[in-house]
Amino acid sequence: MTQQVLIVEDEVKLAKILSEYLNQSGFTSHMIANGLDVVAWVKQHKPDLILLDIMLPGLDGIEICKQLRVFTNVPIIMVTARVEEVDRLLGLELGCDDYICKPFSPREVVARVKAVLRRLQPRDEPSDFGLLLDEERFKASVNGHELALTAVEFQLLNILYQGQGRIYSRDQLIDHIYRDHRVVSDRTIDSHIKKLRKRIAQVLPDEEIIHSVYGVGYKLEAPVNLT
Repeated sequence: MTQQVLIVEDEVKLAKILSEYLNQSGFTSHMIANGLDVVAWVKQHKPDLILLDIMLPGLDGIEICKQLRVFTNVPIIMVTARVEEVDRLLGLELGCDDYICKPFSPREVVARVKAVLRRLQPRDEPSDFGLLLDEERFKASVNGHELALTAVEFQLLNILYQGQGRIYSRDQLIDHIYRDHRVVSDRTIDSHIKKLRKRIAQVLPDEEIIHSVYGVGYKLEAPVNLT
């Protein structure tokens, strides 16, 4: 089935160019120029991915992202002409899956779209690097080798795996894991990540799949030589 990409962009020429490149790559696309029209359209049509510009008439991309995350986990790539780091990180904190800055090559955008969609493989099948998660039994294995994880370690790995490539702040990981709102320090998450890395290293000794993003948090990505 052809995957559909929603392009939310008020620069009509740019939106048409992106649409043409996406269509040539086997996607279908739809364009929306006004932010006020996005949420209703997504509820009705359920696209496979959204290219979401931040600066829009009617409703900006940040607010749209907030509203979308109330009811859908559709992948979102934020598009921005702002280069300030705070805007990039704000987009990631809201739950977007990637961001790209203008000016950009349309080919780069298509490549980013494909990369994000590749992350959304069925979770009951092994990943590109052999990781398999069993949520019912809290079991994880890599290439058939079971990882002896604690419940917290499994939850951490599961969260990072669900959003492969997405950066999770320590606060986000704490909120996902400790739903009773207990007071947990950043160092606790760092300690669990360290132990999780050691367990994975026992079966993938020459590869690193959990990466630290300085000043932000952590993300999971397949080793470069396996993608």
